[in-house]
Amino acid sequence: MVNWYSECSPLERRTFWASFGGWGLDALDVQMFSLAIPALITAFGISKADAGLLGSVTLFFGAFGGWLGGALGDRFGRVRALQITVACFALATFACAFAASYPQLLVLKAIQGIGFGAEWACGAVLMAEIIRAEHRGKALGAVQSAWAVGWGAAVLLSALVFTYAPADIAWRILFAVGLIPALLILYIRRGLKEPPRAASRAAEPPFFATLGGIFHRDVLRSTLIGGLFGIGAHGGYAALTTFLPTYLREVRHLSVLGSSAYLAVIIVAFFCGCVASGIISDRIGRRANVTLFAAACVVTVLVYIFAPLSNSQMLVLGFPLGFFSAGIPASMAALFSELYPAGVRGTGVGFCYNFGRIVSAAFPFLVAISAITSALGLRSGSTRRLPIRWCWSRC
Repeated sequence: MVNWYSECSPLERRTFWASFGGWGLDALDVQMFSLAIPALITAFGISKADAGLLGSVTLFFGAFGGWLGGALGDRFGRVRALQITVACFALATFACAFAASYPQLLVLKAIQGIGFGAEWACGAVLMAEIIRAEHRGKALGAVQSAWAVGWGAAVLLSALVFTYAPADIAWRILFAVGLIPALLILYIRRGLKEPPRAASRAAEPPFFATLGGIFHRDVLRSTLIGGLFGIGAHGGYAALTTFLPTYLREVRHLSVLGSSAYLAVIIVAFFCGCVASGIISDRIGRRANVTLFAAACVVTVLVYIFAPLSNSQMLVLGFPLGFFSAGIPASMAALFSELYPAGVRGTGVGFCYNFGRIVSAAFPFLVAISAITSALGLRSGSTRRLPIRWCWSRC
């Protein structure tokens, strides 16, 4: 990783850190929600199904935001669109701290979803167009690893806030911290330049024509296959990351330290998997890389589902589980960006990556519904499969 970075120009490095920072701060804002679920259930007197709906709404509107954000980048420029989308998710997360009711929080989570879905599309395409082709996979894999950094920061911040602040205001403090990403806008404005455009602005299509351009017959096949790939990559990941902290505490009865250990293993593994996937994809190709990681992920998940694992064994297996599952989404930005011409590249990347979220948006809600009648895991001595594992198996 260090070798390719040392060969980058100053502009490539600035673009990398802007994209890395944006995606990492996205993760910080989004993952704070999963860690605050127990407090939100108490604060608003809602059920687990209601909490799951909050996660589902964020994912659903994130899918729409990815499509919209990519189209904004195609029409008005990558850098300008990146600034707008960072401001959107930062302000929405901050506003969540002042939500006075469950419906208010639901609306704000939808706006947050639009922002973080759009930000990824803008940052990924900007990075793909600035970085040289021989390093594109490594650079975009490293950008994807920023999710693990933001996720880890959310875990540490959550532990700190809930330790020293009363639970009824701790979750509000967490969401208020979501304003921090807005500072990234200053860096973006000063340090980044627009990549060369393939056509003059006078020749650019209207905005709504750009939105639908990915369904033109010349690129329709890429859009259909990319959308299906997005579904496969996102399938059960949303359910796992939303309810994993709650599952570890309520079903496995782990302490905060034990629960944090499980999350730490998966987070570190996710980071390593993203970086490794980027390196491998540049060497063996995007499709071969996806096939390799998908096959390894299936084997690992089957062991995780059917093997009678102790807590210690679950901890050990968490690393390959996180490593291999990370390699698939880490390949997506480079793969999708190479399928489309510049005029609709942002729209295509945003749509394909986020289309899977429309389907996966239902998973947190379905897991919570299942938990009402069958608990969020296996009761002692039971051999029935976990609802949360059922969703993970669909990954």
